[in-house]
Order: sequence, then structure tokens, then C-alpha cells
Amino acid sequence: MRIALSVLFLATQMATTAALAQTASEREACEADYKKFCSGVQQGGGRVIKCLSDHMSELTPECQKVVKANTPG
Repeated sequence: MRIALSVLFLATQMATTAALAQTASEREACEADYKKFCSGVQQGGGRVIKCLSDHMSELTPECQKVVKANTPG
């Protein structure tokens, strides 16, 4: 039982670390664009991605990739 819990804990930690790394890289790619175009937008509910997508042609190529990857449809 103790080994099973340890394995489950390690698997959870690895999955969380991968998710945080992706989020951090996405934030880094769009940080300057966010500050320039969307700093007044309240975070949550997809509002930041919506704001960035409204400025798609003005975004850096790296941030455009992030926005496209996180925009439904």
C-alpha cells in the first residue's frame, strides 16, 4: 500500500511539473504583448486569450502560436 501511494504521488508531481512548465513558457512568450495590449483585462474565464486574439496581427510570432493553440475552434 505504501509503495502504491508513493508511485501515485510521484506520477502526480511529474504531471503537475509538466503542466506548470508549459504554462510558464506560454506566459513568457506573451508577457510583453499582454502588458502592451491587455494589462487592464481581468484574468480568468478566457478573457486574456480573447483580448490577445483581438490583437492577433500585432502580437509577436511566439505569442501568436500560444494564442492559436489556446483558442477554441
